[in-house]
Amino acid sequence: MKQFRHTQQHRPKKNTLVIGPKAIIEALESGKQLERIYLQSAIHGAMVDDVRKAADKYAVPINKVPIEKLNSFNISNHHGCIAVISKIQYQDLQQVISFIVEKGETPLFLLLDGITDIRNIGGIARSAFCFGVNAIIIPDKGVGALNEDAILTSAGALEKIPVCRVNSLMKAVDDLHLNGIKVFASEMKATKNIYDINLAEPSAIIMGGEEHGVFPALMKICDDQFKIPMTGDFESLNVSVATGIILYEAMKQRH
Repeated sequence: MKQFRHTQQHRPKKNTLVIGPKAIIEALESGKQLERIYLQSAIHGAMVDDVRKAADKYAVPINKVPIEKLNSFNISNHHGCIAVISKIQYQDLQQVISFIVEKGETPLFLLLDGITDIRNIGGIARSAFCFGVNAIIIPDKGVGALNEDAILTSAGALEKIPVCRVNSLMKAVDDLHLNGIKVFASEMKATKNIYDINLAEPSAIIMGGEEHGVFPALMKICDDQFKIPMTGDFESLNVSVATGIILYEAMKQRH
């Protein structure tokens, strides 16, 4: 029987790095998309503040790390700051919504809240692409990096499906509502089953991390909640498996 192996994490190649605060700010201002910024936890100063402001403006996550992490990149003169160039071309949420509506399609979005395991993200992306999701929406913080390993795990789906990175999922839900798109949350304690939800209408589905689920404040502003009915007495499904089941139901309703 074939044994499952964990995805090996690879160190980014030097040509995918932006080194130093000044270079990172210039890269962001010129339109280059960065996956994340590694900032030495003990460093301070005006230039660091400028990096934080630019990262917030362009929804790029910052990871505070010890100096040993930065030195592990085998880069000198990083001045406490290294960024990784994104392999994903993130898109503006409103532009994606408008494009879908103009094509005459019924929107279907997927929001990921607190999902950090890149293998789960990769599996989710594969299901999203196969079952007709128009775009995946992720926050700039609290989600696994969509790096080379995640793309490999997704079998390339992350390079084929639009991904929108936002400062706030709360704001993203507001934007979806303003565009007439209902937002539903997967919640194992919900009273409704997945097939009780009308996913044939413009819809967005929020999937929460396996440890904490969907953020309570986010849950409150959803239009409804649902669960996947199960015959076995088990705590929950893996989030990637659950997402595949939910998106298949959406596709079935729409066809």
